[in-house]
Amino acid sequence: MKIFAYLLAVLLGLLGFVFVTGAQGQWMRLAVGVVLMCAAVALVLLVRHQTEHVTTIVQKIDLPGDVHLEGLTCRSCGGSLGKESISVKGGAVFIDCEFCGTAYQLDEEPKW
Repeated sequence: MKIFAYLLAVLLGLLGFVFVTGAQGQWMRLAVGVVLMCAAVALVLLVRHQTEHVTTIVQKIDLPGDVHLEGLTCRSCGGSLGKESISVKGGAVFIDCEFCGTAYQLDEEPKW
């Protein structure tokens, strides 16, 4: 969409330049040329100030039953892990240890 708008602005600007340079004392051609060049500038400014739409995805996990908080430690080095070490990708929980650099998927064992 932006490329189309820039191409249209260039076309309007060139057409306006042709009208202004070929006016030969006729004020109507001069006015049309100025209007076309102003439209080209306005189109470029409009496209440059257009805001990008950002989509934010919030994933909530509903845990059934009673959940107790436990300290999470790395399987490799035994370092204490915080919430910045845990990420959810594709519905699975992944651990990235900040101490030893180990990355693994957290497997939940059955409760029965």
